[in-house]
Amino acid sequence: MQRRPDQDHEDNKRTSTNEFRVSEHLLPEIPTGERKMEHVRLCLNEDVNGQGISTGFEKYRFRHLALPELSFSDIRLAAAFLGEELRTPLLISSMTGGSKTTGLINERLAAAAEARGWSLGVGSIRAAVEKPELSDTFAVRRNAPTIPVIANLGAVQLNYGFGAEACQRAVDIAGASMLVLHLNSLQEVFQPEGNTDFSSLLQRIEALCKKLEVPVGVKEVGWGIDGSTAARLYSAGVSFIDVAGAGGTSWVQVEKYRNQDPMRKAAAEAFADWGIPTSDCILEVRKYNPGRALIGSGGLTNGVDAAKAIGLGADLAGFGRSLLESAVHSEEALHERLAQVEFELRAAMFGIGVRTIAELQGTSRLIKH
Repeated sequence: MQRRPDQDHEDNKRTSTNEFRVSEHLLPEIPTGERKMEHVRLCLNEDVNGQGISTGFEKYRFRHLALPELSFSDIRLAAAFLGEELRTPLLISSMTGGSKTTGLINERLAAAAEARGWSLGVGSIRAAVEKPELSDTFAVRRNAPTIPVIANLGAVQLNYGFGAEACQRAVDIAGASMLVLHLNSLQEVFQPEGNTDFSSLLQRIEALCKKLEVPVGVKEVGWGIDGSTAARLYSAGVSFIDVAGAGGTSWVQVEKYRNQDPMRKAAAEAFADWGIPTSDCILEVRKYNPGRALIGSGGLTNGVDAAKAIGLGADLAGFGRSLLESAVHSEEALHERLAQVEFELRAAMFGIGVRTIAELQGTSRLIKH
């Protein structure tokens, strides 16, 4: 049957506005009422991007170098982070865990990260700290014996009974080499079960940094960290910042789909464009905190985005929801997705004539237009 002239356009429109939609059979074990699986389902099947705001990477472009004077095979992605030697400057950002199905996703993510030399963050381990029977869903070290693994807890839990012992438990569960505390104040406000007491957290974070033997970092979840806030956190003893800026997933929009309160569902629309673009966060945090460990994440979708994040000053580039569909689909799809990001990053480096990640960080060929 012949297609209408506008049919291709409509198909492309559907794909671009809902690129994470997948068939329900790919998530056969999701209990509808389980929060973590609801989050995965919504991130895959609903439009939960922030609206009217972007990462800002589109404002930057690399000035092409027609004569790079190097061989593509000479390009190296090796990097260093907090004293660890890495095969790539790429991170699978914290996403999930806490149920049988999300545990399987974590297994795939861990195996792929190990095979390709990516660092790996896991989703909030709070559930396993409170319910040890869930620990196995975060036990990624068995599939990722050599790469950096980042355990994850909500910083606000420090105001709800979590101390150094609970944080160490989270590190032990994941076999992690470091811990990141996530800041998600607006998500908690819109989440039906939210914890919203964010008072005096800086001093609790400072106390935790002094007690834990592993490095402690702080990340946002999609609204960004500005330079002065980062400076306060570094001064408190935080070892690294993950800006997790705006331009990708908005967790207010995710929680909008879960909230049964009509007023809060309507109010979520007012925050669709909230946050600091990822590119602005990276520039600002680096400007005011030179030499400190920095991860650039938030809305990254390809290796050119990663190159831009590193070119602007990040040490690592983090990918989250843009990997989730592949991770749910199959091990092969996930490996192919990671390989593509690496190829795109290397190609971008070749296009401006840099051999190493250190050269990319110092490049003058990333310009604002």
